[in-house]
Amino acid sequence: MLQGKTALVTGSTSGIGLGLALALAQQGARVMLNGFGDVAAAQDAVAATGAEVDYHGADMSRSDEVVDLVRATESRFGGVDILVNNAGIQHVAPVHEFPPERWDAIIAINLSSAFHSTRVALPGMLTRGWGRIVNVASVHGHVASVNKSAYVAAKHGLVGLTKAVALETATTGVTVNALCPGWVLTPLVQKQVEARAAADGVALPEATRRLLSDKQPSLAFTTPEQLGALLVFLCSEAASNVRGQAWSVDGGWTAQ
Repeated sequence: MLQGKTALVTGSTSGIGLGLALALAQQGARVMLNGFGDVAAAQDAVAATGAEVDYHGADMSRSDEVVDLVRATESRFGGVDILVNNAGIQHVAPVHEFPPERWDAIIAINLSSAFHSTRVALPGMLTRGWGRIVNVASVHGHVASVNKSAYVAAKHGLVGLTKAVALETATTGVTVNALCPGWVLTPLVQKQVEARAAADGVALPEATRRLLSDKQPSLAFTTPEQLGALLVFLCSEAASNVRGQAWSVDGGWTAQ
């Protein structure tokens, strides 16, 4: 479905980002990876789909490196047709104890990097008459949690950026939307489950239930594969009039 298209996925060497990259590669897209995970393993996984793949190690907290990432993708593959802004970091602390440098880093990576990549990639999409920009926000783009002021602020901002750019491109062939997952089973979250099991002295299934029951009524994790399938839909012709939406994939979290 995406043969001949090029996808740039930030923060894509592990977890959600790698799952999204794989979903696009399986549909025939060329993929530019980015991130600080296991680069060789990520490239091998994408290459195994038969897709062309490359990697750029841009630090998404630096605007000049974000610009270079987009330009390098255009140089390598001829353009950026699909831009997935997924890079993100987290820090948890009460706002009055939140280190200012951590706030700055979270806003830079989770929000500002999406602005910089979008402003550089969008002109080419408009020239070619087709493009998809998908921002990976979070359930925290809709609602808040304690001790996550920077993350919540950044994700709310990312949803707002999504809506604004969607309106600016509403009469073009470029669509802009956001994915808003709740708990997703990634290696990082799996470690949280294991830590909770050890701390509470319970088996992994019970630790999983306890983790999810705090917020996610389905008591089931969203998977990177499910998010990837939604991303593929948003890149399809069927979604050509889906614009400015922040799609919750949260097991009912925001329905409460």
